[in-house]
Amino acid sequence: MSFRAAAVCTVAALACAGALALYPAAAQQEAGMWTKIASLPQARDEEQAAVVNGKIYLIGGAWDDVKDGKRDERYTDGFVTEYDPATNTFRERSHGPEGLTHQGIAVLNGKIYLAGGFAGGHHSIPSAGVYSYDPATDKWQTLTPLPGKMGGISLAAVGGMIHVVGGRYMGEEGTLPVHLVYNPAMNSWHQAAPVPTSRDHAGVFVVDGKIHLIAGRTGEATQNTAVHEIYDPATDKWTSAAPMPTTRSSVAYAEYRGMLVLAGGECKMGKTYNEVEGYDLKNDRWVELPSLPGPRHGFAAAVAGDKLLVFGGSSRCGGGGKTADVLQLTLNK
Repeated sequence: MSFRAAAVCTVAALACAGALALYPAAAQQEAGMWTKIASLPQARDEEQAAVVNGKIYLIGGAWDDVKDGKRDERYTDGFVTEYDPATNTFRERSHGPEGLTHQGIAVLNGKIYLAGGFAGGHHSIPSAGVYSYDPATDKWQTLTPLPGKMGGISLAAVGGMIHVVGGRYMGEEGTLPVHLVYNPAMNSWHQAAPVPTSRDHAGVFVVDGKIHLIAGRTGEATQNTAVHEIYDPATDKWTSAAPMPTTRSSVAYAEYRGMLVLAGGECKMGKTYNEVEGYDLKNDRWVELPSLPGPRHGFAAAVAGDKLLVFGGSSRCGGGGKTADVLQLTLNK
């Protein structure tokens, strides 16, 4: 199957997505609160986050450079900002080879891998670039690129491989059910079973050697899905699981206290979301968590110790209203 051919979304997959959206909402509510603990060096959105050796690395994203009263939205600076939760401090590291938003990110063997992304606004100027970053040496390596330019993909490291699932070429032209696997030892790509529900801007997790792909969008920012699909590399097959109660995309996501947590997102009646929900892995159910103090999308999440942190983002649907806030969730139990 060709890369382009894999981009066809079947009617059956869409019908499945609609049916799954009828699942019941979250069954339990957890008490807790969000507090602001720091500010990013600059307000930015559509960045990515990864944790290596207890430190959080925020990579890429867009920011507004204001000079003489004029705003210039910049997408290609390629920030790498290291955050140390122990000292609540930031420091800048070597910028990436490409400055991009909407990159996929994953960690394997102490290195951060990034793939795809956009170098322009409104999902424009897609990239096929694939890179690894070693925080220990502060150095980048350029790897074999994707077979096609795209962004908004989800990246997952499992079984010593890097998986690319979903994405879009550019604009609002539609999403991709593409599933590609990168072999670091061979520096090469091969195809795997396509994503049943074609989408991008989704949350992705690896649990017990399997990939969970949750939510996302099938087209424009209002064409969201709540679908939760699980891929097993051992069988090269996808199965369905209980979907997220609130249908949304462009969320921040992280595994936290045995839950797959997804926060914020867009678009709801032209506005962003403040909902936070977690999939309870042990009990196979969704839990409602404390809402964000303000709605946002296009932001990043990471876990430090027993705290869930979120970084930056945009308060307005589609972009704008960037924030530098770093928020921390503390649950009562």
